[in-house]
Amino acid sequence: MSTTSRVPRLVIAAPSSGSGKTTVATGLMAALTEAGLDVSPHKVGPDYIDPGYHALAVSLEGRPGRPPRPGRNLDAYLCGPERIAPLFLHGAAGADLAVVEGVMGLYDGAAGQGELASTAQVAKLLRAPVVLVVDGSSQSRSVAALVHGFTTFDPEVRLAGVILNKVGSPRHEELLREALEIVGVPVLGALHRSRQVRTPSRHLGLVPAAERQAEAVEAVRAMAAQVRESVDLTALLALAHSAPPLPDEPWSPGGEGPEGEGRPVTDGGPVVAVAGGPAFTFSYAEHAELLAGAGARVVSFDPLRDERLPEGARALVVGGGFPEVYAAELSANEPLRAAVAAFDGPVAAECAGLLYLCRELDGSPMCGLLDARARMTDRLTLGYREAVAVADNVLAAAGTRVRGHEFHRTAVDPPAGAVPAWGVVRPERRTEGFATDRVHASYLHVHWAAEPELPRRLVAAALDRTGAR
Repeated sequence: MSTTSRVPRLVIAAPSSGSGKTTVATGLMAALTEAGLDVSPHKVGPDYIDPGYHALAVSLEGRPGRPPRPGRNLDAYLCGPERIAPLFLHGAAGADLAVVEGVMGLYDGAAGQGELASTAQVAKLLRAPVVLVVDGSSQSRSVAALVHGFTTFDPEVRLAGVILNKVGSPRHEELLREALEIVGVPVLGALHRSRQVRTPSRHLGLVPAAERQAEAVEAVRAMAAQVRESVDLTALLALAHSAPPLPDEPWSPGGEGPEGEGRPVTDGGPVVAVAGGPAFTFSYAEHAELLAGAGARVVSFDPLRDERLPEGARALVVGGGFPEVYAAELSANEPLRAAVAAFDGPVAAECAGLLYLCRELDGSPMCGLLDARARMTDRLTLGYREAVAVADNVLAAAGTRVRGHEFHRTAVDPPAGAVPAWGVVRPERRTEGFATDRVHASYLHVHWAAEPELPRRLVAAALDRTGAR
């Protein structure tokens, strides 16, 4: 059994969204990091924004010689339940402790599919104790009934403690603690209301940490201070160490199966340029690892500031983010837009990347690789999708079935090209996105750990462009 399987771990969950899980989880990660522990941060579900705050939390007190840990996602819908523990062990390798922030309410998952992709399912797959963050702001004795229900709903979930949040006064805290004595679930902390730990939101949730670095650092430090002063860290550490070993082996970015070794990373590997910076903050950490595992040299660039693509780029990856917020600045970077328009290698774009490749976004000229216009709308498109590749393209072979996630308030006209990127088959049937001889652009976010052939195919297309073998 791998020693990695013994990593201590906790799942921070809540009865519902808005209870304060992100505040507690992020503050806990930062407080434990400040105490000298190497903390591995994780997030249940497809969310890209919370992992950015997690990564910031575990990097504030970085130790020399230790590379910063990225925030990582654990999504049983996108990646399959069988990959959750291996992905966790890969991300947590070498860590002293792992903290996993849940999604929505503890038992909420993919709509109409039972526990799939819920925090409860992930906690069971990880054999991890769960700490429930309860918003106590509008209740007193009723908190006992609430926690009792969450404790008994699924006996396989080990709900091992409660952290009270948004407590109004010492007397309020006393009433909540007295009520929970009836249930027998220990109270491991009580956080009182604080304006310092608030983080601003907009049309898709929290503003990413990368867009407000100085303010985000201040907020995370405030979260850490509040957790340090209000939570029993010793008890939480003991709880994390009570998690049993996992029988799984860590996931490897080299791929899966007999042909999953990937190409060795060499100086001669094709350069894959990956968009980053404040406008393109949405990316799963495993994507760059998979590209490297396929033999690529991954180099980031910032479409807001860089006027040229990375030297020797043979493929582009433009992921998600908020180009609608930075449309004027992206448009003003005419040299880079021209370079992207003239690029003759394979391009893979998701959501924000799709908008950036259009002719215009809300009237601002974009790259023009796609004959389409993008605009903001009042309608939120959100949810898991199942899709199939309509035809062979630089990212997927015809017939490839994937699971993805959509999350945006924009629309593209037309919504699909002559050859669509995907045919969505669930929850509704439609075509979506654009596939040309060198471009794959779509609203659908796909986790490549579940489909390692996608990055391998992209790197192979880059090699074909260079003639390298």
